[in-house]
Amino acid sequence: MPYQAINPYSGELIREFPDATTEQVEQALVNAQQFYQSAKKQPIAERAHLLQQLATEFRQQVAQYARPMTTNMGKLWAEAQAEVGKTADFAEYYVKNGERLLQDTAYPDVPKGKAHVEYHSIGAIMTIEPWNFPFTQIMRVFAPNFIVGNPVLLKDPSIIPECAQAFEDATRKVGLPVGAFKNLFASYDQVNQIIADDRVQGVAFTGSDGAGKKIAATAGENLCKSTMELGGTDVFIVLDDADLASAIAAGVAGRLNNAGQVCTAAKRFMIHESVYADFVAGMSAAFAQRKLGDPLDSATTLAPLSSKAAQEQLQKQVAAIIKGGAKLIWGKNEPIAGPGALFNPLILEGMDFDHPMYDTELFGPVAQIYKIKNDAEALELANQSRRGLGGSIFSGNLARARKLASQIETGQVAINQMLTSYPELPFGGVKHSGYGRELSDLGLREFVNAKTIIE
Repeated sequence: MPYQAINPYSGELIREFPDATTEQVEQALVNAQQFYQSAKKQPIAERAHLLQQLATEFRQQVAQYARPMTTNMGKLWAEAQAEVGKTADFAEYYVKNGERLLQDTAYPDVPKGKAHVEYHSIGAIMTIEPWNFPFTQIMRVFAPNFIVGNPVLLKDPSIIPECAQAFEDATRKVGLPVGAFKNLFASYDQVNQIIADDRVQGVAFTGSDGAGKKIAATAGENLCKSTMELGGTDVFIVLDDADLASAIAAGVAGRLNNAGQVCTAAKRFMIHESVYADFVAGMSAAFAQRKLGDPLDSATTLAPLSSKAAQEQLQKQVAAIIKGGAKLIWGKNEPIAGPGALFNPLILEGMDFDHPMYDTELFGPVAQIYKIKNDAEALELANQSRRGLGGSIFSGNLARARKLASQIETGQVAINQMLTSYPELPFGGVKHSGYGRELSDLGLREFVNAKTIIE
């Protein structure tokens, strides 16, 4: 598996990295075990101080860390800079709250005496991350585990090697202990060997459900705890009493931000019939204003996809959707030639339950629109999916929106706003979107030994 940074706008090969050797993998495991043992004797406050140093490094060197995101995966320059800031936000949440959230929990109601639960580290965590958010995806696993005292080993996608290496370089620059974090340009065979190693006690994976099943199976075979975030077909529901202008703005951003390559992006738009025509007209007009181009150019407002392979895959999916009976209602469904991975935004309608591509996640600037008559129909359509990651509801009646949100089978729902992630809130899904939670107090306690002490 060649680890190559290829600019998805120009097709230019920027840099290639050598694969990890067997010796490098073993040394990483040795160093991780040494950090795990030493961190047991270290006050959490000391690790919090070091984590703050890492957050500060990102805040002070925004352009340095933003650039490889733009050149390796095509993220708009403004979005890349924003992600660097959010990476620091994730770290600082655990700097400020980690020690408090790991304090002992009292359980006074026991038949005899009293009891409490302590939270202890368990060992190395193997994290396998996607390319769409190169720094925040790493930090959301690394920060809580570093505070706990678990070392983290990273296997990042082969298309963003400069990002993975930059994260490790940052940890070294600010003086994090050897073994606390290690990026490995590993093969999947090596990943399986790492998961099978007794020094590794957890696996955090974000990616496709197909790959997730394989990783989860390997973890299960080795009695290694895992968390899985496997993407979604998130709903975006607009009811008849919604603020339409706000809904359109959020829907466009939710579909086109990061070129539509977001697990919690708005993917299935369910619009009440009374506002359907106006919503589609507003979305179409906003889509038309987006300008494809070089993501480093501030005039560009729609980035390329992450790779030529991603462009070709999405084009095949769109062709299959239209062949299956869906209708293109806005956009130019023409492949963009050249070495880059540009993709025209599209709006489709007519995806029925029995459509062969109905439950397929489209990772790119393609919106699927459904016309609904009432809340019950919206709920049926929303839950008619194997996936359950997130969603959004727009309504002028908060009680109505809350009732609907409570019945949607997803890990999170936003009301009258675009769904995004915050360090203070749990993030994760249900059904084929995975299990386990990242961020917040729940993310901090995913990979701990919750030890009960009875007195």
